[in-house]
Parts: sequence; structure tokens; C-alpha cells
Amino acid sequence: MSVTDIAADDLADSVRTVRETEPLVQHLTNTVTINDVANLTLHWGGLPVMADSFGDAGEMAELARAVVINIGQVPDGRVEAMHEAGRTANRRGIPVVLDPVGVGSTPSREAVVESLLSEVEFAAIKGNYGEISALAGVEAEVKGVESIGDYEDIEKTARSVAESTGAVVVASGVEDVVADADGAVRLTAGHEMLGEVVGTGCMLGATIATFCGALEDAREAAVHGTLAFGIAGERAADLEHAGPGSYRTNFRDAVYGVTGDAVADLALEDRIERTL
Repeated sequence: MSVTDIAADDLADSVRTVRETEPLVQHLTNTVTINDVANLTLHWGGLPVMADSFGDAGEMAELARAVVINIGQVPDGRVEAMHEAGRTANRRGIPVVLDPVGVGSTPSREAVVESLLSEVEFAAIKGNYGEISALAGVEAEVKGVESIGDYEDIEKTARSVAESTGAVVVASGVEDVVADADGAVRLTAGHEMLGEVVGTGCMLGATIATFCGALEDAREAAVHGTLAFGIAGERAADLEHAGPGSYRTNFRDAVYGVTGDAVADLALEDRIERTL
């Protein structure tokens, strides 16, 4: 079945598989969002562990079902641990997800990402439009960790990154794009309030890794994880909230409520469009 033919039953099966599998997901991430990504992993049904020091990182990767490498903060010791965990995961054949936070904003972050891409094989790469464009070497505007500007060719850009890295690429924005070497799809799911909460990009990376840890196909994990994340964002907005703070709480509750039964009857035909 083509990914553009996805039915609600397929998404429901993936959500159920995550909860039944309870994948151990190792996070090497930044301290700004560490609590959020841990909780979101747990709410999807995974088991989060934060092992980001050299030695412990490699040992934990021996046990994990998926590894997330998030470069939101890049002190030297953590970069060494990222390489160690990535190499261990590759040797074991378990998926590694790269979240190149802020790449394109400073030479230091670019150097870290280049070193990781040269030594670690990634199953998936998740970044905003600016970060994915920076990885592709095309013009991008990244201020701090935020993407600004217009990206009319983001599908082609994401596909070029997929072709050069062998990873499934998720470019997050108002609409999310999932691409591999064979093409790209655009997903319509989510809510503008997600952009008002710091760390939702990191949480999406954690979501994709959790799905990768339970599903055999990385593309399926990326599409289903991104869709489920967006649907939770919509449902959080339907709950009473006064602003970003209460919306953030609603979002975590909504993720917890996205069970297989809860999405089994959704109409998904208009949410997925093949663009390449």
C-alpha cells in the first residue's frame, strides 16, 4: 500500500503497536526540553531514558530500541556521547533519529551535524523547514533555533537530503513534509498553537523515534508519528485553554488520549498529498 493510501486502520495499528511494544527510547537531547520529550515518549507508550554522557550513552544504546540525537546543546562531552550512542545503535541495527536543532545558525552546530552525518547512519532526520534547507545547502533563514522565511521548494529540498543521507526526512512547518529518495508527501495535521510552545519540534523528534522503535519501516513510522502528533495538536486546541501554558498541558493529555481506538474512525484522505 502506498503511503498516500493510508487508512485510519493503518494509523490505529501503528499507535497500538507502539503501546504494545513499549520501546525503550534513548534521548541525547537538550536540557530545555528534556522533561517534555521524556513525558511525550511515555504518553505515546514508549519508555524514555536520558543517557547522554560518554560511556553510559554507549551502554544504554546496547539496550534501547531507538536513539534520538538532538543537537539543541552541544558541549564537547555530549557530542562524544552522541557519536558513541550512534555507532552502537548502528552496529545493533536499531534506528537513530537526528534532530539538527539550529543547524544553519552557527558554524559550530554545522560542524557537529557534519561530523555526525559522516559517522552515523540515520533512519530519520527531523527538522524545521530552515534546518532541513540548511542541511541541503540551500538558502535558509534560521535565527537561534527558529525557522523564518519562505520555502516554496521544501519537498524537493527534503528529498535531496533524503537522497544524500539515506534517511527518511521530516520537514516540519505549517504543513509537514515527509520525504525519502522515492518521493515526498505533504501532511495536513496540527494547530498553530503548537508554534507558541517551546520544544514542540523536539517533541516531534521524540515521537518519530518512539514510532521508529516499534515499527519496522522508518517511512511508515515517520508518516504515522507525524500524523498522530498533529492530530494530538488539534485535539489539544479543542480543549479549554487560556494560552500557551494551558495548551501545553492539554497537548500532553491529548497525546495520552491518541489511542488506536481513538483514531480508528478518522477520515485521512484529505490529510496526505503526494507532491513528488
